[in-house]
Amino acid sequence: MLSFEDKLKVIESFPQLERKNVSLKRVNFHYMEEASEKKNVVYHLHPNGNGFVYAYKLDEYATDDKGMVNIRDFSREELREIIEKSIQSLVPNTLEEETTIEESMKEERWVNAENLELLLLQEEGFWNIYAGVNLEDSFSGYEEACEYLKEEGFKKSRI
Repeated sequence: MLSFEDKLKVIESFPQLERKNVSLKRVNFHYMEEASEKKNVVYHLHPNGNGFVYAYKLDEYATDDKGMVNIRDFSREELREIIEKSIQSLVPNTLEEETTIEESMKEERWVNAENLELLLLQEEGFWNIYAGVNLEDSFSGYEEACEYLKEEGFKKSRI
């Protein structure tokens, strides 16, 4: 297992990450980019070696309900690889594609096999899912909201 200092060296080698000291001597590293909101890539790295990396969009890792992977027993190479992939997963495919989604798609209807309809609506920077007038869930990104809907058995309505 890598020491806290060894993990810090690997993580700090990524210039696109910004260090943020938090409580109990833990450290977070945020991905900062103009086109993206601040996002924790490394979460609660602790001097005992425990910590987490955001891997929600990475199919090859088993994540917890927040999309995090525990990196306590990762090697230097494994840590570098997951951080690289995590950062890449947060970069929009193209700025044009992100702008097109945000500008052209303010509202979508999704249906399931029982014809239950949900509305995916962009409001004040969030993607909210409504069942009628009731807010079901809210996501910071369009892709994250779509993934949730698909996992729940919904498909985009063509109507």
